[in-house]
Amino acid sequence: MSSDPWGRVDETGTVYVRTAEGEQVVGSWQAGSPDEALAYFERKYEGLVVEIGLLERRVRTTDLSAKDAQAAIGHLREQVDAHHAVGDLDALRARLDKLVETVEARREERKAQRAKQSDEARHAKEALVAEAEELAQSDQWRAAGERLRALVDTWKGLPRLDRKSDDELWHRFSHARSAFSKRRKAHFASLDAQREEARRTKERLVAEAEALSGSTDWGPTAARYRELMADWKAAGRAQREHEDDLWNRFRGAQDVFFAARSAVFAERDAEQAENLKLKEELAQEAEKLLPVTDLKSSRAAFRSINERWEAIGHVPRDARPKVEGRMHAVERAIQEAEEAEWRRTNPEARARAAGLTGQLQAAVDKLRGQIEQARAQGNNARAEKLERELEGRQALLDQALKGLQEFGG
Repeated sequence: MSSDPWGRVDETGTVYVRTAEGEQVVGSWQAGSPDEALAYFERKYEGLVVEIGLLERRVRTTDLSAKDAQAAIGHLREQVDAHHAVGDLDALRARLDKLVETVEARREERKAQRAKQSDEARHAKEALVAEAEELAQSDQWRAAGERLRALVDTWKGLPRLDRKSDDELWHRFSHARSAFSKRRKAHFASLDAQREEARRTKERLVAEAEALSGSTDWGPTAARYRELMADWKAAGRAQREHEDDLWNRFRGAQDVFFAARSAVFAERDAEQAENLKLKEELAQEAEKLLPVTDLKSSRAAFRSINERWEAIGHVPRDARPKVEGRMHAVERAIQEAEEAEWRRTNPEARARAAGLTGQLQAAVDKLRGQIEQARAQGNNARAEKLERELEGRQALLDQALKGLQEFGG
């Protein structure tokens, strides 16, 4: 008979193991000595120890599911309860019981973690849905579209909820995306229609602009080009592939017309500048006739000057009043001299000579007052014009005084 602290072998070869509930039969051993029998069943025990240790490590360090862990524990417990090993089987049962508690605790922990994750996922998906529904009303087509695509990627990275909740949230999320896509599609369809209408309008504008590019009717054509430009801006943009080409044609047609107009205007301006120079010389020559001392020769000289004046073409518009005013002042002075001569030789005028002299003196005095006022106001151009007129009036006054003296003789 052979024994150790945890088991023994009787004389019949029966192997026993000691437990808290008393000895349990392990098995029968006939193949060798009792010590060999104990050693064999002790190795069986060590095998169970190793297996339990491995399971404990798997439970502690891996994501072994509770179901698989419970199955493995049950399998080991069956082996321990079968008493086919010699060793501290009660200690193994205690370790297995402890392992059951650990697995159960881990299952509850995972359940709580899953509940927390599910709650977080629910809130995250609800936030995604709320943002998607807000984006569905946006007119920022590119930015909103990109954000919605990013939200889909975020959604895919979140864990699923219970089927009902997940389906309801996904339905709202999908509906928001569909609503946005529908609005965007309608917007761009409308935009395409507008751009096509703009293209047709601009093609008509280009055709008219090109037809006008050779016109020499400068004023009306330039005005029409301004109207065409206003119509162009009001038409909106055509499709990108057409807009630049149409604009280049439209602008090119205008450039042709305005370049030709500029060339003609530059030539005209040069000619008018030369005309102005010639007329200023004639005005200066006419002004030398004042004061009128010899009416007949002054009249003939002014007629000659005026004929040369009329033969000269236009002068710049802004210079015209001044140079023509100079000639008109001389012409009025001669006319007034003629009237004075007529009155002097007219018997009926003899009696009015004195009155005329007084009127002319009053006119001269008035002009002098106006000249002083213009000088005081800094209006030198008006002052010069009035001075030229004064010279004519003074000449008339001198003639009237001379005539009055003749009447008196």
